[in-house]
Amino acid sequence: MLGLIVKKVFGSKNERFLKQLRPTIAAINSLESELLQQPDTYFPTRIAELRQEVENGASLDSVLPETFALVREAGRRVFSMRHYDVQLVGGCVLHKGMIAEMKTGEGKTLVATLPVVLNALTGKGVHVITVNDYLAQRDAEWMGRLYGFLGLTTGVIVHGLTDEERKAAYGADITYGTNNEFGFDYLRDNMKFYKEQLVQRAPNFAIVDEVDSILIDEARTPLIISGASEDSTALYAQVNNIIPSLKAEQHFTLDEKARAASLTDEGVARCEALLKLDNLYDPQNISYQHHILQALKAHHIFRNDVDYIVKDGQVVIVDEFTGRLMPGRRFSDGLHQALEAKEGVKVESENQTLASITFQNYFRMYDKLSGMTGTADTEAVEFGQIYGLEVISIPTNQPMVRKDFPDSIYRTRPEKFNAIVQEIIELHKKGQPVLVGTISIETSELISGMLKKARVPHNVLNAKHHEQEAQIVAEAGQKGHVTIATNMAGRGTDIVLGEGVRELGGLHILGTERHESRRIDNQLRGRAGRQGDPGSSRFFLSLEDDLMRLFGSDRISGIMEKLGMQEGEPIVNSMVSKAIENAQKRVEGHNFEIRKTLLDYDNVMNQQREVIYSLRRDSMMEQDLEPLVQEFLDDIIDDLYTEWEANKHPDSESKNAMAAQLNELFNLAGVMEMPPVPDRETVRGAVVAKLEKLKTDAPEMYAHILRYFLLEELDRCWKEHLLNMDHLRDGIGLRGYGQRDPKQEYKRDGFALFQSMLTRMRENIFKALTRLRIQRAEEREEEERLREEFRHKEARKNVSYSGSTSKQPEKALPTRREEPKVGRNDPCPCGSGKKYKKCCGAA
Repeated sequence: MLGLIVKKVFGSKNERFLKQLRPTIAAINSLESELLQQPDTYFPTRIAELRQEVENGASLDSVLPETFALVREAGRRVFSMRHYDVQLVGGCVLHKGMIAEMKTGEGKTLVATLPVVLNALTGKGVHVITVNDYLAQRDAEWMGRLYGFLGLTTGVIVHGLTDEERKAAYGADITYGTNNEFGFDYLRDNMKFYKEQLVQRAPNFAIVDEVDSILIDEARTPLIISGASEDSTALYAQVNNIIPSLKAEQHFTLDEKARAASLTDEGVARCEALLKLDNLYDPQNISYQHHILQALKAHHIFRNDVDYIVKDGQVVIVDEFTGRLMPGRRFSDGLHQALEAKEGVKVESENQTLASITFQNYFRMYDKLSGMTGTADTEAVEFGQIYGLEVISIPTNQPMVRKDFPDSIYRTRPEKFNAIVQEIIELHKKGQPVLVGTISIETSELISGMLKKARVPHNVLNAKHHEQEAQIVAEAGQKGHVTIATNMAGRGTDIVLGEGVRELGGLHILGTERHESRRIDNQLRGRAGRQGDPGSSRFFLSLEDDLMRLFGSDRISGIMEKLGMQEGEPIVNSMVSKAIENAQKRVEGHNFEIRKTLLDYDNVMNQQREVIYSLRRDSMMEQDLEPLVQEFLDDIIDDLYTEWEANKHPDSESKNAMAAQLNELFNLAGVMEMPPVPDRETVRGAVVAKLEKLKTDAPEMYAHILRYFLLEELDRCWKEHLLNMDHLRDGIGLRGYGQRDPKQEYKRDGFALFQSMLTRMRENIFKALTRLRIQRAEEREEEERLREEFRHKEARKNVSYSGSTSKQPEKALPTRREEPKVGRNDPCPCGSGKKYKKCCGAA
């Protein structure tokens, strides 16, 4: 109650914040008349001067009014588009590192130019992140004209660029690209060997367009760079063949909410019989269990034309939030291979993780982060908790006049689709344009087929038919047009109304199903009613829709039964609509928990990742790596001797073990006699002497040698560690049965694995460095010449003395054991007829 009174008297927090910006907006407006008189050449000159002021210590806030005024006038001259005052407000919100919630059609792309130019004055680079390559390319070219007018450079990062092209794009003042490209470039940079190969600069300021899509929807899937493992793919095909023999409920059960499958006792017995196994739960058969469960999910939970499509002999993922294809992305944990086996295409090798990061942890690396979208308020809590981002709702330039009709709810899907088609036919006859929103390719093609039978001309926009996307969306507001689209039409491109359409009621949005996220529904609705245009929207639902079936309470069915619904008769009831919204809230909460759990686990990995990537950067950037190598040496010796000295009365066996360990690590056998075990300083001195000899033998290559072994061993151990952490994560949930917190157990065991990995990495570096022998090219050539001369000599002697015992050949020159290119049991290349190991190979 007190909160309501405060809000009534002082206004909401959002209103108070907007009120604080009024003096800033007034200051920007006061400069407009002066700038109207300036020539075009004034603008890049003044921007360069402001940049110098910032470099000399001026704050960005102090130059904000003039910079925004310069950008506004540049927009008027370049595009004939003048920023509205509400767009200036949006620009201020973005500059302050907040999320600007702006309705569709309010010009978010133009709003971004204001904080982009202001923050580009620092010279540290600004990233504008979009949801797809098309929008990144479009916005970079479009807004790049304005930035060029102001003397700033623009780059764009899209799929397929070379490292040189990427480096140039990141070096520009402003860089456009997708979240995937920025994230993967970060991971790839942390797999490079030389600093000259790095493409990205340190993350400074980012504006995320459609911030809810990228920071919320995409955050359920981490970015992973993987390489093919050596595991065979034959088991996928074998298991796939037995799945049709398993019956639901009898042999397996499905949990569609969790998208999981499990075998019944009868199912276990059936699988053991079909696969000829004695015990499916025997540890050696663990891979069979995993493959069976993934194959069940592939056949009974994941659907073609919904979760994926088959294109050009490949299984391609369909993004559930945007409806777009995601080429190059694969389901993890063997699921993608199970789908390939199901669809009869080539089963690719399983992949091993080489590098990974969540979007949450990637974007939290930026010094300042902001975002804009039409729908953020429903996830304001998550933005605050995960990213520390506050959501500010920006008023519209023109009042919103769109009519949002209540949902029409039917008992069955066929009844619903018949009603949808009938509605489309009536609106088409009237001439009012219709945008039909679907949540899957399957539904869009079903409705398209029904409209073809009804002879209603229409366009289909989904992941299978996306080549003409911009043109189809641009025409969707023309008189009489019917457009069927998956969620991909909900982002990035405004639908402009054609002539005479306003009088007919504007664009009508027809939703065929509620998405599990209210934001996706609001985005679809937001395609109509832009900039004060008329428009309308209505959703058609059925009790058989996935959302209603899985998450809708029985209460909805009970209400509809009491109302005595007849076949084909819809119900429009506020209680039912409220129950549906509650179902969506439950799903959103469930998905938030998934993202939060993913982040909790990745936070453990993130701490480790930061240590490894920091060490990698030091190894790449530092000219002199000797201090780091000396530090590693001290750590190894301290760890060894601390444990050794703890044993007050070592026996001969422990002395021998310590001596063997020292020899294995530092190759000391030819340097000193052991046992007895030498003291720390003696061992340290012997290892340093070996490194000094290495430095003397190859002074110009020594730094490269250290860098190579450091990075090579670091990458190899990190890759093994990622695999170990994956295995730990897979089984950590079982700790809950022992009344232990899986997350705390994962943190504790993960830290132990990490410490072990660091020790192993340091030790392996010295095993390699102390055994390395430098051989100059001329020495090797001389050795090869002597060896070849010796072989010819031996061959001649074997011919001369065959069958004779009166004179023995001369003693052979010693050869290196690792040199031969023939097997030890192969015939000797000298021509003696003996096996190599008993002839030249015995020397």
